[in-house]
This record gives sequence, C-alpha cells and structure tokens, in this order.
Amino acid sequence: MQNQPSPLILTFGVSDPVGALGVQADVATFAAHGCHALSITTAMLVSDSARVEEWHEVDTGVMADQARQVLEDMPIAAVKIGAIASIEQAAAIAEIVSDYAEVPLIVDPFLSALPDSGMSDEDIVASIRQILAPQATVLQLSQSELGRMAELWREAGVDSSLEADVAELTARGCQYVLVTGTSRNGHKNGHKRANTLFDRDDGVTIIDWQHLPGHFVGAGTTLSGALAACMAHGMDAVEALRAAQDYTYGALLNAQRFGMGKLVPNRFYRILPQAGQ
Repeated sequence: MQNQPSPLILTFGVSDPVGALGVQADVATFAAHGCHALSITTAMLVSDSARVEEWHEVDTGVMADQARQVLEDMPIAAVKIGAIASIEQAAAIAEIVSDYAEVPLIVDPFLSALPDSGMSDEDIVASIRQILAPQATVLQLSQSELGRMAELWREAGVDSSLEADVAELTARGCQYVLVTGTSRNGHKNGHKRANTLFDRDDGVTIIDWQHLPGHFVGAGTTLSGALAACMAHGMDAVEALRAAQDYTYGALLNAQRFGMGKLVPNRFYRILPQAGQ
C-alpha cells in the first residue's frame, strides 16, 4: 500500500557546497517541515563558510528541461524561486511557473552572500520586477534589496517611502511583499527587529523578533524556505510567516560553525538532540 506522499516543493536556486544557501538549504528546511524538495540548480557556487568567491551559471535550456521533466511526473504543492543568474533564466522560469498559477509561489531572488548580492545586473533586477514578481504569492526582499529594485521606477533625486515602493509591486500583481529587517517605527530599535508583510489591499502584518549576535549565512534562505514549506501545507501567508519566522529564529539560535567562517542555521534543531543534552 502506498503512503500519502509528503508535499512536493519545486525550488530553483544556486548549488552551495557548504549547504548554507540555495537548493541544499531548501532541501534541509523542507525536510524539517515534512516536505520533499525537487531542486533545480541555476548556478554553481565556489564558496566556503566565510564567503562566496564566484558563481557559474547553469545553461538555461538544461535548467528548464530539468524543471519540466519533474513537473510532468509529479504534482507540486508550492514553488520557491531563489537566486537566478541571467535574464534568460528569469524568462524561462517565469514561463514555467505561469502554468501553475494556483500553486503558492515564493520568490526570494537575492543572496546577500554573493559578491554583488545578485543585484549588480540591472537587467536581472528589472526582469524579476517585470515577469517574476507579478506572479508571486510572496516576494521576499530586505529593505536594501527593495530600495535597489525601487531605483527602477523612482524619479532621480526623489525619495520614496517603504509603503510606496511596496505598492508599486503589489499593483503589478504580487499578492504579498515580505520586507525583512524592518521595525514598527521605521528604524532599528536596539536589539529588536521585525519582518513586515504587506498585502495588495494595504494590510500590514508586523512580526517582531530579537536580534541575535553573530554573523550568519543563510538566514534569509531559511525564512523563505520555511515560508514555502508552511504554505505547501495549506497555511495562508500570515499564518505561514509566523510559523516560518519562529522556525528560523530557532535555527539561528542553534546555529553551528562548520569552519572558520560564518554561522550556519541548524535547520534540524527541532528533531536532533543538541550536543551535551
């Protein structure tokens, strides 16, 4: 007798040999939530726990063929889009996910660990805004990433509010925009941080969290991966964010140092005994 399968999540992202970022990180996060990853690689990182030295793009045709191959074989409960390496990849992925409009789509396209944060190419940023963000159930950006994207539509020399920048994205079709590292009064307050979820109807959900000391790699990837997993289980965006943020905080609180570099989130902290226990 066949058991009910775990929810399947299709994830596009980089391949990180450390396992802190990209599809390897998603495999662990999804598994910790009882989901199974179908992983499609967009680029190969040359990296260690301290830094990413460079990345090498995967051929767009190969990437797209692999995605379509698994999609023709298996049903998916959610899709996550991580870092992409070219506008050709963005176009191919946008075409693929357009056939699955009923499936939650989490878009977390920038990696702060990359040498240029994945944002140096204006064409890639523009393609994310124009063809991926409009299809997103949730678009996850840090405040600096949102500001960089907003340069595409802001008039030179004119400042814009966080709310106005988010409204530009939701007006184009994005259902929710999750801005990380915000606060209730618009600036960092001591050791408190917040993640803010905006919807297209001007609704705002703010969830505070305590800032943890130390240098981490993969915190944002963990949050977006957990968000995708929670939505694959049928949670709405607000409920999923609360659960995903709680999980991410725990993964950071129990982070591990594998080498001489940054701390890596412990994505299995809920199910594996800690040292000394």
